[in-house]
Amino acid sequence: MLTQWWQKNRQRLVAHYCQCCGLAIERREKAAKLTWLLCWRCQAALQVPRCRRCGIECLTEVDLCGVCLSSPPLWRQLYCVGDYTPPLSHYVQQLKFQRQLHQADVLAQMLAAKLSPEIDVITFVPLHWQRQLWRGFNQSEWIARALAQRLGVPCQAMFKRIRATQPQLGMSRQARQKNLHNAFKLHGACHNSAIAIVDDVVTTGSTVQQLCKLLLDAGAKSVDIYCICRTPEPHSER
Repeated sequence: MLTQWWQKNRQRLVAHYCQCCGLAIERREKAAKLTWLLCWRCQAALQVPRCRRCGIECLTEVDLCGVCLSSPPLWRQLYCVGDYTPPLSHYVQQLKFQRQLHQADVLAQMLAAKLSPEIDVITFVPLHWQRQLWRGFNQSEWIARALAQRLGVPCQAMFKRIRATQPQLGMSRQARQKNLHNAFKLHGACHNSAIAIVDDVVTTGSTVQQLCKLLLDAGAKSVDIYCICRTPEPHSER
């Protein structure tokens, strides 16, 4: 308990150094967001123009990129902190693989700074029970619950992963879609609700697309995607 508290608070209480570049955070940054995490230069580096619909980096910020114009995803909008590169990838890996659970609140803080939510409930991408038993927790659930607390929005588990799927690293979009077919089941009411699905990393969007379809078919008013990293590169989502 004490160790987790110290890991969560030591940077804020003791050393004001940027966790990305390692340079000291200046006094004038003390009132800015994420001051004890990143200096203003590294925060600015995360601010790249993106397609508001799919979250992919663009030359200028647009409502719909060319791909979304020709084949729009089911969700209303995708919000992300940045690409799957340091320092974000380090935080995700520390949470996911090193059980540094305090990183869930760090990531939720970064994500909350990007949001102006118009939603009724937050949910999250589920793990299969075998994967969750092996890992001990669902990283997307921890981020979702920390985010919901910050935003003052209820968080509910709305999905069950009913079929174990193969790791998606290196799979094409078509292979991912086939791998995820009938892998999820919806439970709980969502009629006429605006819902946000939280995930740590979105790559092709195949996972959240499947979940969006379940929600919309059940009568959800709209679905947004909240993720830490959005990247077109072939990193694994699960």
